[in-house]
Order: sequence, then C-alpha cells, then structure tokens
Amino acid sequence: MSRDATSARVAAIDCGTNSIRLLVAEADGRGFRELERDLRITRLGQGVDATGEFHPDALVRTFVACDEYAAALARHGVGRVRFVATSAARDAGNREAFDAGVRERLGVTPEVIAGDEEAQLSFAGALGAAPDAEAPTLVMDIGGGSTELVLGQAGRPVKGVSLDMGSVRLRERILASDPPSLDEVAEAGEFIDDLLDASGVDFDSARSWLGVGGTATSLSAIVQGLPAYDRARVHGSVVPREALGELSGRLLALPVAQVLEIPTMVPGRADVICAGALICHRIATRMGVDLTVSESDILDGIVAGLLG
Repeated sequence: MSRDATSARVAAIDCGTNSIRLLVAEADGRGFRELERDLRITRLGQGVDATGEFHPDALVRTFVACDEYAAALARHGVGRVRFVATSAARDAGNREAFDAGVRERLGVTPEVIAGDEEAQLSFAGALGAAPDAEAPTLVMDIGGGSTELVLGQAGRPVKGVSLDMGSVRLRERILASDPPSLDEVAEAGEFIDDLLDASGVDFDSARSWLGVGGTATSLSAIVQGLPAYDRARVHGSVVPREALGELSGRLLALPVAQVLEIPTMVPGRADVICAGALICHRIATRMGVDLTVSESDILDGIVAGLLG
C-alpha cells in the first residue's frame, strides 16, 4: 500500500492474533538495513474463536498500537507500507471496524492474507537469514490463531500449510484451566496430532528445522536461561528436541502467575506460551533434527518483497 513513492524507506506491519509488530527498513547493498523493529501484545484475537467477532477492547488495544506505529512511520519518512493481518482477521465477522480503524490511523487498508501466503512470507523471511540451511528445510511459525508449516527445497517453498491451531486458540478452546488439567492436555495433544497427521507435510524428509515467531523465540530464551531477552543470543540458537518436551511439560504444569516469574517472559504471552510449547513439542516428535530459532520472519519477508 503506497503512501509516498518518493521515499526509499518501507515498513511492514504484521497484525496477528496475539501481537502486532513493525519493521521499518531501507535498501542497502546486502538487501536491507533495519531501522526500527517493535512488538506490542494486543490480543486482537481475544474471544474470536468462540464468538467470531473482534472484541471492542481488543480493537482499542490494537488501535493504540497503530497510533504509535503511525508516529514511527512519520519519524522515519516511510514511503511504502504493507499491513498484513492473519488468523484472527480471517475469522472475524466484524472486520469493517478493524479495517476502518487501521485506515484512519495509518492511511493503508489491512490485507487479510490467506494462510498459504502467510506461510510463504514466513519461509522467505527465515531463509533470507539462513541461506545455508540444509535442504529440505521445514520452517515453522506458531502464532496465536494458526500454525504455518512450510517445507522448502533449494530456497523455494515446496509444500506449505496453515493449520487452525495456535497458542491463543488452543488456550481458549481446550487448555482453559490454570494450570491446564491432565485431561485438557491430553485433549489438546490429540487435537494437535490430528491436524499434523492430516497436514500432508513430510516431516521425516526435513534436514533442517527453523522456528520463527514469538513462541519459538520465547522457548529458546527460556531453555537458555537468559536473565533478560537478548535477540542476538536467540537468533540462530539451537533447541534440542528433548528439551522441547521437557519444557512443554513444565509450562503446562505452572499457573500463569509462576510463568510470569520467568525473566524473559512477556506478560501478554505468559498465559498462552504453554499452548505454543505443546504445539512445538508435538511437531518435534515428528522431526529428525533439532530446532534452530530465527529472529527473521514474516516481517523480513514482507520488507524483502517491498524492496523488490
């Protein structure tokens, strides 16, 4: 979506079920240079799985973030902006209010992209920062409302799917207790396994496994025992498959109040990280390689596209 074609600076905004994120960048000789990257937990998908509608409070939180992002775009003199909305926006019936609020604040209309495009953009972003990943490569993005899985060969996506399971959706629909009961965990695990079994993804063929997005990066920070979140230490880190199983069990057994005591935990993610960890663990049981975590994701894929 164009704002001012005279500026070489671009911005990508990714509005998901649990968070909204911004990346401002400009072209350089190696691809692009990051000028600003930001994340706000707004939980746009609050209750959408149950009601099929955006909650008024969720819209307010998201629009506050949009106001702040509008100031950032002006500060950097951004010319082109692409605003993509994913799982929650695909499911909500009152999207007009969301579209109008974003347009009023940012001057662009949100693009509600299909799951397959979301998966391809995540793949492009992850592979852009890991061009030497052994192929076939599986890129995983566990979001709040959906999980994208893309298997690629020679730097190109071959098989991509978007599954209607995410940390917020799973927490609201099945893992409702604090902490979740054993019966809830068993039901959630069966739900995840059924979707993975029917996904058509050949997990066994993957020779590398890249995880992007807030679930993967948060799990890496916890496994490393970081005293504070450190993007440089998370990017490129390797999380053993066995550690994912242990961590999933630990998080599912903790009440949210204790999850909040983890030094690197973002408050708006504390109540749903157990669900994201369970999804990651169930995928790990199908993989023959450990998880490599990438800080480059759908935002990087969008920016690369804007810059051609």
